[in-house]
Amino acid sequence: MMRGLNFPLIINGITTWDRNGPMLTINNIEVIYNKVILVLKGISLQVQDGQIVALLGANGAGKSTTLKAISGLLKPELGEVTRGNIIYRDERIENGDPRRAVLMGIIQVVEGRDVFEHLTAEDNLIIGASIQKERSQARRDIEKVYKYFPRLTHLKKRVSGYLSGGEQQMLLIGRALTAHPSIMLMDEPSMGLAPLIVSEIFNVVRQINQTEKTSILLVEQNARAALSMADHAYVMEDGRVVLDGPAEQIKENEDIKEFYLGLSQVGQRKSYREVKHYKRRKRWLG
Repeated sequence: MMRGLNFPLIINGITTWDRNGPMLTINNIEVIYNKVILVLKGISLQVQDGQIVALLGANGAGKSTTLKAISGLLKPELGEVTRGNIIYRDERIENGDPRRAVLMGIIQVVEGRDVFEHLTAEDNLIIGASIQKERSQARRDIEKVYKYFPRLTHLKKRVSGYLSGGEQQMLLIGRALTAHPSIMLMDEPSMGLAPLIVSEIFNVVRQINQTEKTSILLVEQNARAALSMADHAYVMEDGRVVLDGPAEQIKENEDIKEFYLGLSQVGQRKSYREVKHYKRRKRWLG
């Protein structure tokens, strides 16, 4: 199923990858919470330098856990990678420290608008820009955020807890950008937002990818929006990757059209009830 993987090398029982390989490789990982609950059941995926990769799937498929396994945020939630490995720029990082991941350029934009709500919007950006950086550089990084999100310029003194959901999402992405990410892990950035705001945010994410050369691993239930901007996509179900390929190819898959885009084989939109209660054919597992 996985295409384009480099041939693995096994040294002293540890799987590693060709040094000319992708920026990020997740190699057959399993994740267990509280030493009991198996959530990921052998996930493998790759992100190349400069790519936007979409990770699609229903609630509970394991998408957010996959991001946390990369960024180190499993630890605070008593999660652990118990099998397989994660290689970032030739270095194993599974079960690593989240602070070290940030310093390596791995930045996660978490689900749920996790702003410092008692601080102003600009104070949030200052915190993000303060990582190992002199004040003049931090100021330039903040001004760059305002260029990407002009709306934040007029909200810089506003207490961030009073911003709208869309404005908070812009602030989170901006705060992540000030840390100079090599790869940005984005968890459901469109959740609960109006379509026009989603379009605005995704346009900026695309600009960041193209201008800053930042790779993006995007977890998103809005499959249509995600596939419109991604280079490659993976579909997860029940802790496993069940389908992957170029985004344009995934978009044309009949099961994806029906189950994730809400379209029947003849291109007619199905009702929510029909899509929600489908009996999955799962041709991709055949």
